[in-house]
Amino acid sequence: MTTALSSARAIRSARPPPQVDSALKGRGWPVGAGSRASPYPGKVSSQPLLPVYLLVGSDQPKVSLAVKRLRARFDSGSIEDVVAGSGKDEAAGDDVVAALNALGLFGSGERLVVVAGIERWKKADAEAIVSYLDSPSPGSVLALVGEPAKGSPLEAVCAKVGDVLRFDVPTRSRSRQLDYPAYVQQRFERHGRRVDHETARMLVDLVGEDAFALDAEVDKVVTWAGEGERIGPNEITALATHTSEASAFALADAWGVRDLGAVLAACEAELASPDGEPFVLAARLAGHIARVRAVQALIDAGVPQGEIPGRLGIKEYPAKKAAQHARSYTSDELGASAVALARLDHDLKGGSRVGAPLLLERTLIELTRTRDGRS
Repeated sequence: MTTALSSARAIRSARPPPQVDSALKGRGWPVGAGSRASPYPGKVSSQPLLPVYLLVGSDQPKVSLAVKRLRARFDSGSIEDVVAGSGKDEAAGDDVVAALNALGLFGSGERLVVVAGIERWKKADAEAIVSYLDSPSPGSVLALVGEPAKGSPLEAVCAKVGDVLRFDVPTRSRSRQLDYPAYVQQRFERHGRRVDHETARMLVDLVGEDAFALDAEVDKVVTWAGEGERIGPNEITALATHTSEASAFALADAWGVRDLGAVLAACEAELASPDGEPFVLAARLAGHIARVRAVQALIDAGVPQGEIPGRLGIKEYPAKKAAQHARSYTSDELGASAVALARLDHDLKGGSRVGAPLLLERTLIELTRTRDGRS
């Protein structure tokens, strides 16, 4: 049987998964409660320490800051970082309890155990923690990072014995889907700046639905836009970092308004990126055109715009974009585009001796040209 002391030593070598490892390092967030660049609540760092904290939510930057502030209350040598799980170098509930009790027995002062990824714990692991919290070890503080399994008593027990710090990205009132544009607007407001919904939506499209990445881009845009300068679509386009998905979005958007020059420019930008491949770019555009065809068919059938996302299982914004693009093409044109992309797929897989970039460019011209054949 593993002793408490050997358990504590064993889990010292466990490393958190990348996303939580970054969280525990704080992602560079300042810890001063009054800092203008640190707009989040200083709850963890301003109140007396409790036996347990549950830090959870979709707003990972806030979760990260809360973890960092909690860690700042302890000497670095008094902190244990462990990963929840049952595999090698992972800690089960009993291992964490052993470490907490060992910390209470050896050494003076308060000690902290940070457990990352508790969503991986099984029922028995959660029960071990719940049992421990009936009589927590004096001087030991437990920080649980992650979402407890559905039906787990952990959250209720943590709220009773310690504190639950939940930080979530805003949600849409009807669908309850995470509203990242609203999140971006909030982040700009915390810097004393305002952007409209479409500008925020553009940043999400370019960066993706990643709270850490969006926070970094907002900070960068605010820094480089200049004090008092308006922040709109032009500033986002010029200052934000475009992901490879953003290039694909630019291509689809240009195709949707039949702007051949913009289509070819977006294609060139994508192919110049480190992971730019003609086959991948063609597949993305084929997927978008398939969505446009599906949306167009629903519109023609009299389905209200508001019902289309639910019918197709997609989000509201992509459905709206697809509806806009559907107005630029007839049903026959979209059908012909599907055929052209299928032919391109065959050619890119060895069906033609022509170079892949040239094949892609020719097909894009064919797809985008106007109804009278002009490009």
